[in-house]
Amino acid sequence: MTDIRVLIIEDDPLVALAHAEYLGELPGFILAGIAHSGAEALGLLAHPGVAVDLILLDIHLPDTHGIELARRIREAGRRPDIIAVTAAREAPVVRAAIALGVVHYLIKPFTQLMFRERLEVYRARRRDAPAAAPDTGTINQADVDRALDSLRGSVPERVLPKGVSPDTLAGVEDLLRDAGRALSAAEVTAALGISRITARRYLEFLTAERRVQREPRYGTPGRPELEYRWGEA
Repeated sequence: MTDIRVLIIEDDPLVALAHAEYLGELPGFILAGIAHSGAEALGLLAHPGVAVDLILLDIHLPDTHGIELARRIREAGRRPDIIAVTAAREAPVVRAAIALGVVHYLIKPFTQLMFRERLEVYRARRRDAPAAAPDTGTINQADVDRALDSLRGSVPERVLPKGVSPDTLAGVEDLLRDAGRALSAAEVTAALGISRITARRYLEFLTAERRVQREPRYGTPGRPELEYRWGEA
């Protein structure tokens, strides 16, 4: 498999440089260029000497919105894969990105490890994807099934730290979402039958992800107890 040529579109020069440095430590990827605006990116993509397989796309650019830029790239007939690398967390933005074929959505801030994991998952899927048939050719059912599986798997994956179970996490999320009010670690413990230490671990993980809001609960004896409410901080 040949190296994947990557264009970084990021308005912050220091962040763009950090992405480039992260990329330089990953085998199988090479930097095709850096653009700090939508106009600069379109200029690079239009240049006959620049070949791009993958775009790392910031959503908030000085001259355009990243979703609009992705749309213009598609309308121009360019078909590089796109990974959104952005602080934008609004649901309509995420849905629009997926509708345009964005293969991953990496929310800032993130660690170098998370960056590596996303790119490695992308590289593995690209390697395992069935080869595209010519426009005049046909593919069989197995090829179609593999292509659909690849598309289903292209929804951004959630990286869970060691000790965080997807099933337990889903239970905590459902409990908080359905409660309609803030819950303490003790209340989560009682509702789910898990230890208080475990409940706090999951609640703090969701707080770090900004999926829940954490605040002190006053009106109880002693020190204020922390409570957790579903919804972005």
